Order: sequence, then C-alpha cells, then structure tokens
Amino acid sequence: MKSVLYFFLALMLISCKGNNTSITEFRTGTFETYLDDSDEISIAERNDSIQIETYNNIKDTFAIRWKSNFEYELIKVNPKKGLDSVPFYVKITGVKNNTYTFKANYKGSDFKQKGKVIKIK
Repeated sequence: MKSVLYFFLALMLISCKGNNTSITEFRTGTFETYLDDSDEISIAERNDSIQIETYNNIKDTFAIRWKSNFEYELIKVNPKKGLDSVPFYVKITGVKNNTYTFKANYKGSDFKQKGKVIKIK
C-alpha cells in the first residue's frame, strides 16, 4: 500500500515540476479566449482592475475583481441590458504553461460556459 502512495506522490511532483507559470501571471496581460462550444475567439487586455474584451469587433469594458488566485468576477462597466449588469463568475480549473481552463456562469443562472484562455502577452 505504501508503494502505491509513494508512486502517486512522485507522479504529482513530476507533473508539477515542468510548469513554471505562477497563477498570478494571469491577472494582467493580453489573452485569447476559446469557448468549448464555439469556434470564435475573443481578445482581452487586462490590468489589475479592468478587462477590455473584443468579440466580433465589439469592445466591452469589465471591472474585474479577483476573489482568490483561482476565481474572479467580471461586471460590465456600461451595461446596456439587464443581463449586462449581472456579475459573471469565472473559476480557473487548470493551469499549464501560459494557458488556463475555466468554468464560468452568470450569478443566479444555470447558464454555464467552459473554455480555455491563452496568455499571448
């Protein structure tokens, strides 16, 4: 039984060793977002408090609030519809190099999204 435990412990250490990316590196920069159910890409530029996202040649500005290293909330700065004023919660589910996977949803909604974000700058 101990050998199985040691095997899994060694496997975890080896899998973490090659990933030199700190989760905090995703708080600022330029990113491409790919949703699991879509072929389209959005581009986002993010600083410590604002995210400007371009999707289908439309720019939107969001206030970003980090709840933890793996969770953040986006709120549209100038909402035009009721849904635009609802917070959008993002939970980072995995990190590898300059990429993270996520699950996201609107507050109080069953609508869920999954996708991948790649830091390009």
